[in-house]
Amino acid sequence: MEKKRSSFSRYGFILAAAGSAIGLGNLWKFPYITWHNNGGAFVIIYLVAVIIIGWPIMMAEIIIGRRVKKNPVPAFEKLGGKKWSLVGWLGVITGLVILGYYSVIAGWTLTSFTKCLKWSFSGYVKPGEEAFTNFIGNGQLQLFLAFIFILATVLVIWRGVKKGIERTTKILMPILFCILIYLVIMVMSLPGRDETFKFLFNPDFANLPTAGILEAVGHAFFTLSLGMGAMITYGSYMDKKESIAKNAGMVVFLDTLIAICACIIMYTIIFSVPSVKEGVSGSTIGMLFITLPDLLYTHIPFGATIAPIFYILVAFAALSSTISLLEVLTSLLIDKLKWTRKKATIIAAGATYLISILCALSLGAAPFLSKWQIFGKGKEGVLNTLDHLAANWMLPVGGLFITIFVGWVLDEKICRDEVSLYNEDGSPKFTYKAFRFFIRYIAPMAILAVIVAVFAGWDFS
Repeated sequence: MEKKRSSFSRYGFILAAAGSAIGLGNLWKFPYITWHNNGGAFVIIYLVAVIIIGWPIMMAEIIIGRRVKKNPVPAFEKLGGKKWSLVGWLGVITGLVILGYYSVIAGWTLTSFTKCLKWSFSGYVKPGEEAFTNFIGNGQLQLFLAFIFILATVLVIWRGVKKGIERTTKILMPILFCILIYLVIMVMSLPGRDETFKFLFNPDFANLPTAGILEAVGHAFFTLSLGMGAMITYGSYMDKKESIAKNAGMVVFLDTLIAICACIIMYTIIFSVPSVKEGVSGSTIGMLFITLPDLLYTHIPFGATIAPIFYILVAFAALSSTISLLEVLTSLLIDKLKWTRKKATIIAAGATYLISILCALSLGAAPFLSKWQIFGKGKEGVLNTLDHLAANWMLPVGGLFITIFVGWVLDEKICRDEVSLYNEDGSPKFTYKAFRFFIRYIAPMAILAVIVAVFAGWDFS
């Protein structure tokens, strides 16, 4: 007899799914791409993208997972046959690839936190120009940091859905929200506040780059954990009594709120120091790990208080995402091979760490891995290659097939039964009609536009 699958409580699902969505993409990548796409107009396009594309696809993934109560691979196989199980495999592999390099970058948050803690007590000493290059080039340190982050993830997954994932996210997420609110309040006293709000909420579409429209669509995948099996897996743990539309909507809302708050914090700090506004680092990594610490300690009142708190926030957000990514592979091993959770967790973590080793050593410690190149100049190294592969190819392609499957292949009766959006007379509500329209037409067209742009040479990583 098959063991009954664990289920999240209502708030357990929302916090776990929000934790999956809220990560470095919110606190690291979104502020960077919003900055380089001139703010307000890009924010509007992004909000539209997450509502008409991100929300429907998240609902679609949850429908697949909850209907079968399985990992993406057996879920697609049962609903669509063996050919469609390939989409499930793509999601699992995508999650594994992302977790492999994500764990390396997440490990940097631990070093940033400890450095800031030291500077806050003993005084700030500006690192040398080559400090960050030397740091990422230290292979042993990079391997250790990635191992620590994966170990922390394992300790959560090991304990299962209720005692591990739900219990941890119920602790992590409220702390994360409290820290974020505290930081927003702290920066409201800075002189850059008014310019920040004008930059974010006064759209000027004339200054929105064409690439920014597609970049907003592409980022909706990364930030909402779509196309990588996470929401299908978490959907398999959702109770049948819960509303898919409401819960998915709450996750999208929380994810977007955190991203906007992160922008308010970072931009207020940047705009408060006019002399450095034009000198913001030209990379997502540089903005978070190089530019921001120096600004906090040299120009911002209460920076010594804000800095360590901010980086523990980033670390918590990263951990909530790695938990969901490792659970995707772990649940596959449990569902397909009938392994115990402990065995599946260890094997899944081991596979992840093998990829993390290659990524960590490709940052300078191993020249042959640093020079490894598939996608051309500027994408050298295993970590950069995998980042480019996942963001530009694996996530959009996976998302496209999910929209096609739920919109055109899956029996509509299954969607109606799972979504349960009916009027008293039995007719479908407007929300359901909108979902069907967006998942069948708008979302696939938008994703195809991103894929075509990638073929044309655009880069969304």
